[in-house]
Amino acid sequence: MSTTTILVSARLRTKLQLLEPEFRGATTHMWRPEGLLPRYRTYLCTMHAVIRASVPLMELALRRMSDRRGDPLSEPLTAYLAEHIQEEAGHDAWLLEDLLAAGAAPEDALGPLPPPDVATLVGPQHYWIEHHHPVTLLGYIAVLEGYAPAPGLTGRIGALTGLPAAALRTVREHAALDTDHLDELYALLDRLPLTRDQEAAVAVSALHSLDALTRLFVRLGRSAPAPSLRGAGPTSPTGDTR
Repeated sequence: MSTTTILVSARLRTKLQLLEPEFRGATTHMWRPEGLLPRYRTYLCTMHAVIRASVPLMELALRRMSDRRGDPLSEPLTAYLAEHIQEEAGHDAWLLEDLLAAGAAPEDALGPLPPPDVATLVGPQHYWIEHHHPVTLLGYIAVLEGYAPAPGLTGRIGALTGLPAAALRTVREHAALDTDHLDELYALLDRLPLTRDQEAAVAVSALHSLDALTRLFVRLGRSAPAPSLRGAGPTSPTGDTR
């Protein structure tokens, strides 16, 4: 009698699905039409704080893997991280360019202390890389790639705010790129010789990350002061909200 082996990626997807309804609710509320323009500027600032940490996190994981001589995960994980660092390089700059095109200034993202919920999302990855195993970062990446903007979001934001395409690059590019990136990550998880404890660590990282990302979007969905405006730019949402 044959048995079907459930892949690591399938087990992780199933676990993440338990948290998806709350995440979807938070994002739906965050992208609601009313007040979207200032909220979108705040979104760009917040996501810059998150995304600028992505390459440094992977570089840290790469360095720590080099210290693990004889680790069976070393070769495939190192190769993945090295390639993904190249793929993600410069994405934080996109957000600053989007912010400028949206009528705000890069200083609005670079100057203030990043919100605590950003540290709650990103910070545990530093700890787990340093004090457990760099493979835990794959759970974090799975969430950032797997819960990227939907393909239709760019047009919706543009229609509701009147913003030009130049202000929407990050949302547009990640909606297009992240599906392929997620497939690559799940293929890696399925071929890595993970122990049960390592698989569990990846799942803990992913579940924490999705919960923290949900809480971040809950905050973004609340009324918040817009970043200071610089120069010309749209001042009120426009478009059909039906």
